[in-house]
Amino acid sequence: MELEEAKKMILELMEISKAAYLTTIDSNGYPITRAMFNLRNKEQFPEFSEFFGGLDNIFDIYISTNTSASKIKHIENNPKICVYYCDPIIFKGVMFGGEVEVINDMDIKQNIWLDWWTRYYPKGLEDPDYALLRLKPKTAEFYYKLQKVQFKPGEE
Repeated sequence: MELEEAKKMILELMEISKAAYLTTIDSNGYPITRAMFNLRNKEQFPEFSEFFGGLDNIFDIYISTNTSASKIKHIENNPKICVYYCDPIIFKGVMFGGEVEVINDMDIKQNIWLDWWTRYYPKGLEDPDYALLRLKPKTAEFYYKLQKVQFKPGEE
């Protein structure tokens, strides 16, 4: 499989995957994986399509979470994470890895905000418990039909 073909399939997968699976490393050195909102899913979050379409690196990943969540402590201790998108029915998946950062820029946070999120962040957009994570992936590994493609997003 050619790299350009794989990249197109990856972007499509990122736009249809029902969840983004985030893995952090806990204080004992063990990986912890959990399902997160896939903010790129065009069906679930059409409001964010323009934002993601305008990124300099099309593979940058944003994840909303609570500042009080255990994953934030994990990230503070070890910012190395991976995010996995998949279609489990046809065994197609892509894993991105790198060091994540917590975003405090209110312009970016406002671009990735929905009013119904007050159920998670009762004080709204400026709730101190509203955290936004950004991964600028250093590695990517795509798997489909017994083929694997690896590349470095942003360097191609």
